[in-house]
Amino acid sequence: MAKPLTQITFSFGDEDTLISPPQVTKLKAVRPKKPAPVQVIQEERIEMNSPRLGIQQTASTGKRGRRSLQENAANVDRIEIPADEELFKKQYYSIGEVARMFCEKQSLIRYWATEFDVLQPRKNRKGDRFFRPVDVKNLVLIYDLLRRRKFTIDGARDFLKKGDKAEQRMAAIQSLKQIRQFFLEMKATL
Repeated sequence: MAKPLTQITFSFGDEDTLISPPQVTKLKAVRPKKPAPVQVIQEERIEMNSPRLGIQQTASTGKRGRRSLQENAANVDRIEIPADEELFKKQYYSIGEVARMFCEKQSLIRYWATEFDVLQPRKNRKGDRFFRPVDVKNLVLIYDLLRRRKFTIDGARDFLKKGDKAEQRMAAIQSLKQIRQFFLEMKATL
């Protein structure tokens, strides 16, 4: 035989409002409360200016991932590699220091280190990468190929495999840049 059904009552805070079948018909239609108005918080843009990087970002528009080609083209001339005398004073540079020199993210420098055999950063037991001054010079060449001359990774890798030609051309480019800088300074003094 089946068990007899029992009455279930619900309590919603007030004990006066127990709902049972005889009272259901007597209840008034209760409108649900209107939700509290949602406050629209205006997005405050905090500018993160970095004169060292030459990039202006806002907290709300901080982008992740790749930069646009226009941003890369604008930042090509802003790398801050010290002169050879200064560069070779230290034996190793951390990946953070190298990333700041090139105005790039550490992840990109790490990626380039895996893609190009020319770069061989040392790793400590913890796994941190440390770049020698020779690696920094090679990174200058890679940066020039990828950012200024718009090579692909494969094209830059092939160019570097040709060897001495690449280093000679890079040395010529560096000397021409120095000559240009000298003439610009001379023009400014006139």
